Amino acid sequence: MAASASDTRGPSSTLFLPNFCESRAVLAVVLIVELVALMFAISRHALHAGFWLDLASSSLFLLWIGLTCAGALCRARTWLHTLPAIQASSIAMAMMLTCVGVISELVYQLGRYWSAGLPGIDAATVFPTDHAGFMLRSLGVGFIVSALALRYFYVSAEWKRSVEMEALARIRALQARIRPHFLFNSMNTIAELTRSSPERAEQAVEDLADLFRASLSDASARISLKDEIDIARTHERIEQLRLRDRLRVLWDVDGLPMRAEVPSLILQPLLENAVYHGIEMLAGGGAVSIVGKRVGDMLHIEVRNPIPPQAGYGEREGNRMALENIRQRLELAWPGRARVETEQSPGEFCARLIFPADEVNSRSP
Repeated sequence: MAASASDTRGPSSTLFLPNFCESRAVLAVVLIVELVALMFAISRHALHAGFWLDLASSSLFLLWIGLTCAGALCRARTWLHTLPAIQASSIAMAMMLTCVGVISELVYQLGRYWSAGLPGIDAATVFPTDHAGFMLRSLGVGFIVSALALRYFYVSAEWKRSVEMEALARIRALQARIRPHFLFNSMNTIAELTRSSPERAEQAVEDLADLFRASLSDASARISLKDEIDIARTHERIEQLRLRDRLRVLWDVDGLPMRAEVPSLILQPLLENAVYHGIEMLAGGGAVSIVGKRVGDMLHIEVRNPIPPQAGYGEREGNRMALENIRQRLELAWPGRARVETEQSPGEFCARLIFPADEVNSRSP
C-alpha cells in the first residue's frame, strides 16, 4: 500500500506531456500545424489570388516551429518528467516560446537579406516586413497556443490517470475480495481429505495458496497466457474436489500462443463465475467449455456454462462485477483494442475475451 501511494505522488505524477519522439505524435503535430496554416490563409485571403502562396509560406513557417518544438520537448522529456508539474509546464512553455522566437527572427532575417534575390516574387507577400509587429504577433500566438496545448495535455493526462487509478482500485478491491463461500467450502473439503486422503489434502492446500498468491499479486502486472491458464486449472482442481462428478471442464486451448502476455486473472474469474452462478445452481451440475483460438492478430477465449432457467443471469451482481473488472483490465492493457462480449441463450451463458496476441517481452513457456 505504501508503494502504491508513493507511486501516485512521485515524479510520474508530472508525466503529462505526450512522447513527441513517437511518429504518431509527430504526425499529429504536422496535421495540427497544417490545419492552423489553412485557417490563417483562409482568414487573410479566403480563396483569392494570394491564397495558395500565403498557405505555402504559412505552412512552411509553422512546420518549422511545430517540428522544432516537438524535437526540443522530445529531447527534454525525460528531464521534464522528473520535475513538479508547475515547474515542468513553465520550462516547457519557455522552450516553446524560445523556439517560436528564434525561428521567427530567422525567418525575418532571411526575408530581409535574401528576398531581393528571388525572381518574380514580391518579398512582401512571402516574408514579413514589420520586425517588431511580426515578432510580437508570433510570440503572442505562440504563447496562447502553447498555454492551451499544455493545459489540454495536463487535463487529459489527469483524466486518464484518474480513470486508471479508479480501475486499479476496483481491481485491487475485487482481488482482495475472495468469496467467503469459496474459502469456507475449500477449507471444509480439505478438512475432510486430511482423514481420507492426506496427499490430496496437501495438494489442495498448495493449490489454495497458489490461488491466493495470484489473487493478491500486482493488479497491473502481466503474466504469460500459460501461467493464466495454470491459475484457472488450479481453481478447477479445488472446485473438482468439492463438486466431483457435478463439474466437468472441457479445455480446448491448444491453438493459443502460450507466450502471449496478458493481465493476470482475466480467465480464472470467468471460470469461478461459471461454477458459482451456473454449475452450483444446477442439481445435476454440468460442463464448462473453455475454447481459445487465434483470429489474425487477435486472441478469442470463450467460457460457456449451463445456467438455470431464469432471467437476468448476466446481470447478477457478482457476475456483472467480474465482467466489468475484466473489461477495465483489458482496456488498460490495450486501449480500444480489447473487449469482453457476452451472450445468453436459453440454458447457456457465454463470456468471450478478445484481445491482441501480444508476445512482446514474453517469456518462454
